[in-house]
Amino acid sequence: MPPAPLFWLVALLLAAGTVAALVWPLLRTRPNASVVDEGAATDVYRDQKRQLDDELAAGAITRAERDAQLDEIAARLGAELAAPLRAAANASSRTSYVAALILVAAIPAIALVLYATFGSPGALTSATEASVRPAMTQEQVVAMVDKLAARMKEHPEDPTGWRLLARAYAALGRFPEAISAFKEAAERGPPDATLFADWADALAMHNQSLQGEPSQLVARALAIDPRQPKALSLAATAALERKDYGVAIDEWRKLKAQFAPGSEEAKEIDSMIAAASAARQGGAMSPGPKSGSSAAPAVAAGAANPANSAETAIAGRVSLDPKLRDRVAANDALFIFARAANGPRMPLAVLRTTAGELPRNFTLDDSMAMAPAARLSGASEVVVEARISKTGSATPSPGDLQGDSGVVKPGAHDVSIVIDQIVR
Repeated sequence: MPPAPLFWLVALLLAAGTVAALVWPLLRTRPNASVVDEGAATDVYRDQKRQLDDELAAGAITRAERDAQLDEIAARLGAELAAPLRAAANASSRTSYVAALILVAAIPAIALVLYATFGSPGALTSATEASVRPAMTQEQVVAMVDKLAARMKEHPEDPTGWRLLARAYAALGRFPEAISAFKEAAERGPPDATLFADWADALAMHNQSLQGEPSQLVARALAIDPRQPKALSLAATAALERKDYGVAIDEWRKLKAQFAPGSEEAKEIDSMIAAASAARQGGAMSPGPKSGSSAAPAVAAGAANPANSAETAIAGRVSLDPKLRDRVAANDALFIFARAANGPRMPLAVLRTTAGELPRNFTLDDSMAMAPAARLSGASEVVVEARISKTGSATPSPGDLQGDSGVVKPGAHDVSIVIDQIVR
């Protein structure tokens, strides 16, 4: 039920309960007989009885006459006593009903006036509008970004505006424009580790590599803040590209220290460390596969054969459960990646885009590998996952949305993924 109707229903029930508790005792009230003044009537009765007894003793009347007159006096006394009781009962009943009606009308009216004066009626309208407000379309998001870009041309001295524009461009996948905006923000604002990390990420997405200038930007970020999470993750990934597995492991361990032991983030990093360790051990082996050897030689063999890489590519389609549509913004990051069904969770191929493109067709192959030692062509079974990230990080965070394909074979086509789960 929407918030506003639910609020008013609860308020009505509370008001009804309060009125009932106050009115019920009034309606049950009965007059107290003690309110009737019986003294005068009974005194008259006793005087008349004494007079009749004296007349009987004097022989003025007979006993039968005295008894008849006593009966008549008693009847008059009863009538006199009953009349005030009836009048009191009628008056009390009328008073109780009038009081009950006043309470029934006054309590809800007073409560409504007090809420309108001291409460927040507008909050109910805002909550209702928010619950039914549709998510922004991709066209609306693009229009907002273009409007911000026009504003920055008029006021180029604002570093915060450049930073917002850069991140918006990056979320839309417009990396050349994002790179330019990051540069403007860096030139006009104080040194910021997060800014340099985001700049490096956008430049790496544009170059399809972290080597060169992206790595230099990562180093500048870590010089400002050695614990900056995104910069540590990018430094580890850059080391993987260089096959410098020891450096990659060291950077991931620094990143892992920032998360609680046993958390999803720590488990994800552990899987990457395990994959890098396996790749480092495989790289030290002599050429040529051996029985019982690690997967590294097999992966290298697959990578050396482009035809084999094409044969193991995975294609499919990602869609979003309509029930979760209100939780997604068009510029939220969307990661589509394949990982080994059994073994380290390090992605074997990764595609990054935005949630505004959903539903989205995808293809994953060896050209999208994060490390030369971990490719699709070297796996026997994989799971393809899709994750919408609110933070833009590939590491899952509470509130992210995800879905997976289940276990599939490399080379599978028509793989269907529905994003229908919330990361807790």
